[in-house]
Amino acid sequence: MSSVGHARQAGRPPGDCLVVVTPRSFGVDDPGLRRELEQAVAEVRYRPGPLGSNELAEAVAGADALLAGLDEVSAQVFAAAPRLRVVARYGVGTDRVDLAAAARCGVTVTTTPGANANAVAELTMALLFALARPLVSGRDRVRAGEWPALHGMELAGKTLGLVGLGRIGSLVARKAAALGMRVLAHDPNVVASDLAAMVDLDVLGAECDFVSLHAPLTTETRGMVGKRFLGNLKPGTALVNTARGQLIDESALLWALEEGHLRAAALDVLAQEPPSPGHPLLGRDDVVVTPHIGPHTAEATAAMGRMALDELLAVLSGRAPRFVVTVPAGLANPRREQEKRTDPLFERVEKEA
Repeated sequence: MSSVGHARQAGRPPGDCLVVVTPRSFGVDDPGLRRELEQAVAEVRYRPGPLGSNELAEAVAGADALLAGLDEVSAQVFAAAPRLRVVARYGVGTDRVDLAAAARCGVTVTTTPGANANAVAELTMALLFALARPLVSGRDRVRAGEWPALHGMELAGKTLGLVGLGRIGSLVARKAAALGMRVLAHDPNVVASDLAAMVDLDVLGAECDFVSLHAPLTTETRGMVGKRFLGNLKPGTALVNTARGQLIDESALLWALEEGHLRAAALDVLAQEPPSPGHPLLGRDDVVVTPHIGPHTAEATAAMGRMALDELLAVLSGRAPRFVVTVPAGLANPRREQEKRTDPLFERVEKEA
């Protein structure tokens, strides 16, 4: 693996640079981050995203750096920004960044690994509780004037299956074990772990009461939760997804709910965000959908902002950033090599803002 080079490293000093910022929460919980950025560079343009490729291409024309959220950073964007030297991702996922185009253009891409891991892990636990106890329906029925006797289940003694045992998955494993849950996990990059019993996907599906997704979105994992996966689940299983919406084939998920292969689902992410009106999963009583809130805690956004800012300023100042995204050999710009980061595939799954 070779890391993304940045042939544009020898550009203007930070004090002469234009930076575009798209994450809405950047600096909200730590206003000092915005002040620091504004004092370090010539101009900062805030363009609240996420932006599509066309909007972003227009926004970054003439920019030296992009502090990016969930924007579509396509080849079109790099072509429109000949001065661009760094894309500092405010989060970890890079499935919306054309890394090959970045490499060809000599643009460094960085991420913020671990900054929001606990926030997403805690939301995962909250969604597990929401699937175990009728919190949402109980609230709705009380609001309607009822006072029903509603039953649920305890998490203690139940089996949780984790698809992915990176930073977030490991935190979920610890929290679940503390509640008395048995934890199984599947991760092609982890042979053995003290946190969970490592099993293949068929075993995980057959034995678990709850399954939680913590895998990155790649060519191999896109749509991995399809009819085969869902059809192999133990009857009564519930599914949580706080990773990437595209991991799930949503038509297969609907099928599994209707056919009874799946008891319920809690989703913080969908394939399309926001979903289109009338999305078939939104009106179901056996599905809880939250609007991609996993990373949105004061602590996580401040940590992501700090790391993204440090990476961005490092590149503009000619220093080696700490968390450069790697791309397959042959794609990196041959004129300059950056420091490598060797996170396992399933470790790069933490949520973005």
